Amino acid sequence: MPNIRVLDHDTIDKIAAGEVVERPLSVVKELVENSMDAGADTITVEIRDGGIEFIRVTDNGCGIDASQIATAFLRHATSKIQTADDLNAVESLGFRGEALSSISAVSKVELITKTKEALIGSRYLCEGNEDRAIEEIGSPDGTTIIVRNLFYNVPVRRKFLKTATTEGNYVVDLMEHLALSHPAVSFKFVVNGNVRFHTSGNGDLKEVIYRIFGRETTSQLLPIDCEIRGMKISGYLGKPAMNRSNRNYEIYFVNGRYIRSDVIAKALEDGYQNYLMLHKYPFAVLHLELDTAYVDVNVHPTKMDVRFTDARQVFDFIASSVESTLKVHEMIPDVYLTAPEREPVVKEQVPEPFELNRILASPHPTPQLKTSDSVFTVDFEEKEPVKIIEPSAYPTVQESARPSIIKAKDAVIIEKPVQMDLFEEKLLTADVRHEYHILGQIFDTYWIVAFRDKIFLIDQHAAHEKVRYERLLKNFKENTLSSQSINPPIIVTLTGKEESALKEYYRYFTELGFEIEEFGGNSYAIRAVPTDLYGCSEKQFFTEILDELLQGPPNGTADVIRLKIASMSCKAAIKGNMRFSTTEMEALIDELLTLENPYNCPHGRPTIVTLSKYEIEKKFKRIL
Repeated sequence: MPNIRVLDHDTIDKIAAGEVVERPLSVVKELVENSMDAGADTITVEIRDGGIEFIRVTDNGCGIDASQIATAFLRHATSKIQTADDLNAVESLGFRGEALSSISAVSKVELITKTKEALIGSRYLCEGNEDRAIEEIGSPDGTTIIVRNLFYNVPVRRKFLKTATTEGNYVVDLMEHLALSHPAVSFKFVVNGNVRFHTSGNGDLKEVIYRIFGRETTSQLLPIDCEIRGMKISGYLGKPAMNRSNRNYEIYFVNGRYIRSDVIAKALEDGYQNYLMLHKYPFAVLHLELDTAYVDVNVHPTKMDVRFTDARQVFDFIASSVESTLKVHEMIPDVYLTAPEREPVVKEQVPEPFELNRILASPHPTPQLKTSDSVFTVDFEEKEPVKIIEPSAYPTVQESARPSIIKAKDAVIIEKPVQMDLFEEKLLTADVRHEYHILGQIFDTYWIVAFRDKIFLIDQHAAHEKVRYERLLKNFKENTLSSQSINPPIIVTLTGKEESALKEYYRYFTELGFEIEEFGGNSYAIRAVPTDLYGCSEKQFFTEILDELLQGPPNGTADVIRLKIASMSCKAAIKGNMRFSTTEMEALIDELLTLENPYNCPHGRPTIVTLSKYEIEKKFKRIL
C-alpha cells in the first residue's frame, strides 16, 4: 500500500495556483478586480503575446502599504473578509486572498505600489513564490503589477495554452465585459503596443458600448430602467432588427459582476419572444442589482455563475421589464436603398494613467496640452445630440490626471438644434388611421401604404398570422377555445416521463381543448382536440406539446402553449400569392392596429417595414 504523505509547500502552491490561474485571462481578471476593489477609477491593462509573456496592470487605487506587501503574497491573505460570516455579504469582486500568491507561484511578478500617505513607493520582486527584499522607488499613488513568463516553471501547463492570438482574444473579451460592467472606471486596453479601446470613465454606459461595438450598434439601442421589490434592471436593449445567431451578445451583470445564467438568459429571450424569430437572439447589455441576501456568487470557482434564492421572481421581473420596454417603442424596421455611410475612424492620443504626472512635473513639458486639444466628441447617431465635452481646466499633479477623460458632472454638453419629443410618437395607431392611404398590392403578397413622408410595406401573411395568434391567445386565457370530438378516439401509449408530464400539466391540455382519458396501463384515449388545427395531425399536435414540456420550459407551460397557438395561427393565416381587395386590406389593418405588438408575427418576423421619402429622393439624386 502506498504511503500517504503531506506535500511540500512548493507543490501545494502550484496545485493551488492551478485552481486560480488557468490562462492569462485568469491573471488579468484577478488583478483588474483587485484594482477596482482598491478604489481605482483609472486602470490600464497591457498584454503582449496573448498575455503569456507579458501582462501589466496599472491603477490609481489606494495602493499597498510597504509593511503589508509580503503578507499580500501569502495564501489566503485578504483585506476583503475577516470571518466566515462575511461570505454571506460579499460585495467586493474578489476575496479569496490567493490571487497574488497563485500568480507569483507560476510566473515572475514585479510589484510597484504607493499609498497616498507614503512619501515614496515600494518595489517588490517575486519569482515562483521566492520573494526578494522590498526596495524603495519613486512612483505615483496606486499599484502597477507586471507578470512575465506565465507558467515558466510549470511546462506542462504552459504546453496546454492555446496560441497567443487565441489567448489574447480571451483577454479582449474579458476586458470588454469589465469596461461594460463599470462605466465609471476609465479602462485603457493595450494589445501588443496598440490601443484596443479606451473608455472615458464618465459613467455613461452607452459611451462604453460605442467604444467597444461602434456607432452602428449604438444607434440601435433602447434604454431600459425598471425597479420593483428590491430588484433593479438598467442598461440597453438592442432593437430586434439587430438580432444575432448566438447568445454571445447577451451581456448581463449582477451587482457589477459579469456572469452566465440560464435564468437571466431565458428571461431576456422570453421578453423578446414576440419580436425575434426562432434561433435568433437579442443584443443586450444589462445591469441587474439585487440585495446580496438574494444572490449567492460563490457557487462556481470562477464566480461565473450565481444562485438566486427566488429564481422565479427574478425571471418574471426581467422578462416583464424587457417586454414592457420593447412595447413602448415602435419596432418598424427601416429599409435602406443605399448603404449607410461609415463613420471616420478617429484615434485619441491619451497619456498613460500616470505618464501625465511626469509631463507636468517636467520644467519644460512637451508637448504643451491645451484645453482645446482634449475635446472629446461622441456622435452616437445622426438624430442624437452630439456631445462636445471640454475640460474646464487642466488638472494639477495632485488631481487624478486624465486630460480627455471627463467626468459626467464636469461635462459641457452642446446639442444640435434638433426638436426632441419626450414621448415617441407611434406611427401604427388607430388615432392616425385616417392618414393611411392604401396604394395597392404587389406580388400578390405585400401591401403598399402611404403615410406622411413614409411608405409602409405590409406582409399580408405575417399580419394575418399575428391577428389570428392574438385571437387564439385571448381565447386560451379566457378559457373559451372550442373543441371537436373524435370518433373513434386516438389511442396513445406514453413512457413514464411522458405520463408524469401529462398528469402534471393536464389542466393546460384541457384549457387548450383536449379531452383525454386513461385507457388502461400506460395508454390514453384522446376523445376531443382543439377546433382550429388547420391540417395539423391531432396526434402530432398532442405529442409536440408533450415533448416540449419534457424539456423543462423556463416559464412553465405558458411558453409551450403560446408556441403551439402560434403554430395553429400560422397554418390558418392567409398565404402569399393571394389577391386582396382594398376593403379586405382595410379590415385587416384596422384589426392589426388594435394589437399591443403589431410589428412582428408570432415567430418574430416583421409584419411591416418602412421606407422613407428621404431614401427615395436620395436614390433619385434629388439629395446628394
